[in-house]
Amino acid sequence: MGLFGFGKKKSKKEAEPAIEPVDEDKVAAEAANAAAKAESAETVLTEPSSEYQGRGEERGPWDVNDEDVPDYDDYLDLGAYYLPFLQGIQLRIKANRATQQVLGSTITFGSSSLEIEAFAAPKTLGLWDDVRGDLLEANKASSEVDGVFGTELKLPVNVKGGKTVNTRIVGVDGPRWMLRGIFSGKAAIDPDSPETEALNKFFADIVVERGEEPLAPRDLIPMHPPVAPAERKAAAEAGEQNGKEHFKDIPDNKPKGPLSQDQQTEVKTTLSRGPMFSEVR
Repeated sequence: MGLFGFGKKKSKKEAEPAIEPVDEDKVAAEAANAAAKAESAETVLTEPSSEYQGRGEERGPWDVNDEDVPDYDDYLDLGAYYLPFLQGIQLRIKANRATQQVLGSTITFGSSSLEIEAFAAPKTLGLWDDVRGDLLEANKASSEVDGVFGTELKLPVNVKGGKTVNTRIVGVDGPRWMLRGIFSGKAAIDPDSPETEALNKFFADIVVERGEEPLAPRDLIPMHPPVAPAERKAAAEAGEQNGKEHFKDIPDNKPKGPLSQDQQTEVKTTLSRGPMFSEVR
């Protein structure tokens, strides 16, 4: 029988064939080649997928109706989504200048920040691929990269004073919604920074509540000023909370261009989470 066991098994009655000389160099080459192929196959099998998988199964951002959604009773309620706890963060709320309608939030942690917005999406298709294409077309300096949330964008932004701020834009599709996160500071440029790790986890722990109201794709999901867990529980116990009040009188918040609202918004409120929001979960 040959080195790798090829050929039929010999019958005991068959005569033993003559022993042929072994070409040691050939055997060594074949063994090395087989080992290289095995190593290559093993590498392919263990290589992580570049496609973001697991939202609603193993990790978030989550939908309120996901089977494995974390307990968000102690999260901060902003209407479109619930924000988890993170010790040491500061929260800013972004609002429309004219209507004062809440449009999004920004988390600051150390030297990094994370801007969060939730958009309505089609029932059957995700939104992030189209939005990413729009951003790439509108910003020639942007580029696609594989990140922890799938395909992300790297985008340098010119700010006042001639400075350039590097940002990292993430989009995750959920059932009829897309959650967008814009990371800046260390969280945008240093994947090994503790700030990056903390804000990645923070974004992944967000719970989105799309609601049932009809919204066109790319419309912002309506938000309201922050409601603390204690306030929410007190209102529920008093029987004053009957569903999502922020879905009444939905304003026209559809952004112009590839989900850009820089011309419409300003920082309305700066909130410090205080002792309640400094708890370690």
